[in-house]
Amino acid sequence: MCFATRMWRWAFARQAFQHLNASRIQIRIPKVSVNTLQSPQSFVCLVPQISGLSMNQRFFSQNSVEPTHSESQIIDSTTEDSIHEVSMHSSACIDEYESANDASLDGGPPAESLEEDGGMEMDDSVSYFEQFGKERDERNWQMLEEVRSILQSSADESFESRLGSLDFHLNDEFVIKLIQTPHVLGENLIRFYRWTQKNYISYRYTTPVLESLALALCSGLKKKEIYSLWDIIMEINKQDNCAVNVEIFNKMIASFSKLGKGKAAFEAFGSLEEFSFKPNADTYYYTIEALCRRSFFDWAWTVSEEMVYTQRIPDADKVGKIISWFCKGINAKAAHAVYVAARENKQHPPKSSINFLIGQLCKDNETVKLALEMLDDIPEEVKKRAINPYSAVVQALCRIKDVDAAKQLILKMIADGPPPGNAVFNYVITGYSKVGEMGQALEMMKLMETRGLKPDVYTYTVVISGYINGGEMEQACNVLTEAKKKHSQLSPVSYHTLIRGYCKLEQYDKALELLAEMKEFGVRPTVDEYEKLIQSLCLKALDWQMAEKLQEEMKENGLYLKGITRALVRAVKEMEKEVLETEKGSLVA
Repeated sequence: MCFATRMWRWAFARQAFQHLNASRIQIRIPKVSVNTLQSPQSFVCLVPQISGLSMNQRFFSQNSVEPTHSESQIIDSTTEDSIHEVSMHSSACIDEYESANDASLDGGPPAESLEEDGGMEMDDSVSYFEQFGKERDERNWQMLEEVRSILQSSADESFESRLGSLDFHLNDEFVIKLIQTPHVLGENLIRFYRWTQKNYISYRYTTPVLESLALALCSGLKKKEIYSLWDIIMEINKQDNCAVNVEIFNKMIASFSKLGKGKAAFEAFGSLEEFSFKPNADTYYYTIEALCRRSFFDWAWTVSEEMVYTQRIPDADKVGKIISWFCKGINAKAAHAVYVAARENKQHPPKSSINFLIGQLCKDNETVKLALEMLDDIPEEVKKRAINPYSAVVQALCRIKDVDAAKQLILKMIADGPPPGNAVFNYVITGYSKVGEMGQALEMMKLMETRGLKPDVYTYTVVISGYINGGEMEQACNVLTEAKKKHSQLSPVSYHTLIRGYCKLEQYDKALELLAEMKEFGVRPTVDEYEKLIQSLCLKALDWQMAEKLQEEMKENGLYLKGITRALVRAVKEMEKEVLETEKGSLVA
């Protein structure tokens, strides 16, 4: 076989092998017998056939009509004389084959002629590009299981090298399936991301892929992995990639909240401006949650203000949680602002959150009226059982001495519900008694009775105290008499109030009578009654003898007088003795 023949065959085989690696098409190299190549003409006639194969776009779409660079080098390496000789003897044959190649480019020869002329095997039903893509996809999915096994293994130094030994193509579906593989360490997912960024520069992570990655890393709830996700998001932002969206940020902020990283969540919330994102309702919710968990209520309030201003309000349940967090942080005004915004969006927070907010508003005198307004928002079907918030508002109104408003609220409760009980009436009766409007207090007592309610001992005690504060001891005694008729046993507080009133008026005999009446009525006197009487007897009546009797009576009942009161009794006794001795000395003189 001549040298030129061998060179041409070698050049053809090399180029065909290169196209085989690129397209995965099985090409059988034609077998050329030695007899065929005995004459230069026969060899040269093969040359156009080879060129025709490289020019045929059905086989190799990337080849141009002109010889490749590698072919040119091979041809140049052949002696000029040999090539010149081949060209001189084969011009006619080349013309013949060029015309044949032109025909093949236009319509393409049948499969039989191709196999016969060039030794090629092909399937007319599937193009070679489709066959290449199908084979590549099949091979890629075979690689998927191998990559999965690497991701599921424990992290070690050979992780990147094992990935590098595999030949696979990256696309979104492939990467998402890898990320969604169960039992994969978050650290391995991060290392896989870093590795693909270095080795697959042309591949860009899209939004679905990043959402899957964020979900996988956040579900693990490990601090290091969540911070790595934040780094990845910031890197993608520098690449001017629009793949990051608000939902990815929400997953990250929610993870910071669960980890108790309120400052990190607040910083991530602030970085949304760099991405030109507008926070949605969930973004505000998760940020407020993270800050309130760490008691950063001032920062949470700034986020809440922005949420209310933009009217991006989360659902009713989440609004209820925000209200509860602010109430626990003693910021009822902030909670009320969130409540108002939710009501404007026709949302109804949970009943428990509303009751909590009303109770907190009632604790501050400045916000009691806000709580009163909130009662109108309670639905009718719920109002019949909403006794707790109504009671809290009535009590708060009486505390700020707006007893008339409390009375009107009770009348409204009687008409529309919830029905007021003894405690609610007692708040108003106490309020009127403290401001000295005893007529209104007695009117409320009568209203109680018309409602089928029986004034309790506390109610009578409050009215007695109101009369005593006004110096009306006779009316107070009348109320006590009525209380005895309605109740078999009274409270020591009722007697203590009267004893204190008589001591104030220096009517000690009546005070002692009440003390004796307590024992007869089954009410055991307490230290307070004895203390008040003994102090009044010593300081005003200077009757240390009666004080000592009461002190002995206390010992019999198992009660003990305070040291300062005992010292007061001794001091009065000694002072009286000194006065008597002084008087005797003056008489003798």
